[in-house]
Amino acid sequence: MAYELDKKLVIGVSSRALFDMSMENDIFERQGVEAFCKYQVEHENEVLKPGPGFSLIRSLLAINKLPGQEGRVEVIIMSRNSADTSLRVFNSIGHYGLDITRASLVSGASLAPYLNAFKTDLFLSAYEDDVRSAIDSGIAAGIIYSDGVHHYDTENQRGDGLIRIAFDGDAVLFSDASERIFQQEGLEAFEANERDNAKDPMKQGPFAKLLKTISDLQKEFPADKVPIRTALVTSRNAPAHERVIRTLRAWNVRIDEAHFLGGISKRDVLEAFGAQIFFDDQAVHTERASEVVPAARVPVGGVS
Repeated sequence: MAYELDKKLVIGVSSRALFDMSMENDIFERQGVEAFCKYQVEHENEVLKPGPGFSLIRSLLAINKLPGQEGRVEVIIMSRNSADTSLRVFNSIGHYGLDITRASLVSGASLAPYLNAFKTDLFLSAYEDDVRSAIDSGIAAGIIYSDGVHHYDTENQRGDGLIRIAFDGDAVLFSDASERIFQQEGLEAFEANERDNAKDPMKQGPFAKLLKTISDLQKEFPADKVPIRTALVTSRNAPAHERVIRTLRAWNVRIDEAHFLGGISKRDVLEAFGAQIFFDDQAVHTERASEVVPAARVPVGGVS
């Protein structure tokens, strides 16, 4: 019988998202693909250090050890590396005891055609082209920052074992329709639009389906044993908050925390939350956030 992925939470992660390959990428950028491949083969028995997505991936895989959740999370290495240069990645996976057994290695080609084939729910990569193609295909995806936070191997900043995932609202969980009004017509027009449409749910953005999947998973656990905690961290404030609340209610999804910041920096709130990943469409937010938590930019919407 074929191995089915339909009822699993499938995470596609690139080798640069999972491990710290900043030096290796520098070799690739400065000396080319042949030098990179040669280096990887020569150092394939040297363990790579954890990268920006490591803590999140390790924590998500731990769900599989919970009663009734065996095999619920599937993590697949999706990399532009070749099979010949991938041994170092798999040796590192084995060193850290990560239950990752599947991979798609395309030797420099685009990964986009394979994301739907693997029924991917979330794709983390350092390559913007692949991430944009994923989003165009209806898959939640983010360009993960490889610079910034260096303590990637910590379970979480709170030390409570919870997986903490934070999302921006407009152009991430929700469509970018309201954000376009803000960008084109200003704050006053944006707030007027949100007041006038407060009872009309917003359309889904690229991460709405992922939030729904996480919410469904959360509902399978007793209230005091839910392994994932989610947060909305948005630049909206009152009166634009009502439409957000009514939209989430209409979608019947759970969000554990909502922070309506009204222009306050998201950085400190994300650090206080202890996010293992934060998704936002604007570089001004993800760059600052990446100083304290792992962050990924979603290349859609207005200003990115």
